[in-house]
Amino acid sequence: MWDTISDKLRKAEKIVFVTGAGISQESGIPTFRGKDGLWRKYDPMKLATIDAFYEDPKLVWEWYEERRQNILNASPNSGHVAITELEKFKQVSILTQNIDGLHQRAGSTNVYELHGSIITIKCTVCDFKNKITSRFLQLPPLCKCGNILRPDVVWFGEALPQDAWESAMVQASTCDTMIVVGTSLEVSPANLLPVYAKQNGAIIIEVNVEQTHMSSSMDLSLRESAAKALPGLVDTISGS
Repeated sequence: MWDTISDKLRKAEKIVFVTGAGISQESGIPTFRGKDGLWRKYDPMKLATIDAFYEDPKLVWEWYEERRQNILNASPNSGHVAITELEKFKQVSILTQNIDGLHQRAGSTNVYELHGSIITIKCTVCDFKNKITSRFLQLPPLCKCGNILRPDVVWFGEALPQDAWESAMVQASTCDTMIVVGTSLEVSPANLLPVYAKQNGAIIIEVNVEQTHMSSSMDLSLRESAAKALPGLVDTISGS
C-alpha cells in the first residue's frame, strides 16, 4: 500500500495541508484538546466567546497577551520547515486552524488562516484592523474610535472569515493530495475539508500522534509527530 501511495505522491501536482495545534506543539505552543491541552486547564466559555469578552474584556485580553508572548518567543519546527521546502517541488497550500503565524515565519507563502491570527487586532465596532507591534499600555486596548479592540481570532459560536473559508473550499476541492497534520478535525466546518478533497479523488494522509475519529476515512495514517513525520514524507513526495 505504501508503495502505491508513494508513487501517487510523487506524481501529485497540488498538495493541500490542513494543519492544527499538533504541528505547533513541538514549538512549545500548547494544544487545545490533547491530554495537556488548554481546555483541560481553562474554561473556553470564559475566555473564547464574545459573551465572555464583553463580560470581562480585561481577563480575556490578559490571557491572549500571555499566549501571544509565548507564540512570539516560539520558532517554527522541522514540520513547518518541511512544508516550506515542498514548495520548491509542488504547488502547496496550507489551510490552518492555528493562529500562531508559524507557517508564514517558516517561509510558506500560500497560507489561509481559518481561525484568524493572534498577531492581529480588530475593532469591535468600526472596520479597523492591524497587526500588533508592541505591548499595550492598557488592557483592554481601545480603538481610535473609542471602542474596545479585540484579538482577530475566531471564538466559539462565530463564523469563519468568509474569504478564508471560501478559498479553503476551493483549495480542498481542487487538490490531488491532502495531508491532515496535528488536528482531530472535531471543529466544524473545517472537518468538511477532507470531504471536499475526497470528492475530487484526492489521496488523504493523516499525520497525528493519536488516532482521531477521521482516521478510518484516511488513505494512510502516520502515528508520529509532525516534526518527525513531515521531513520524511516531503522527501518521498519530492523524490529525494
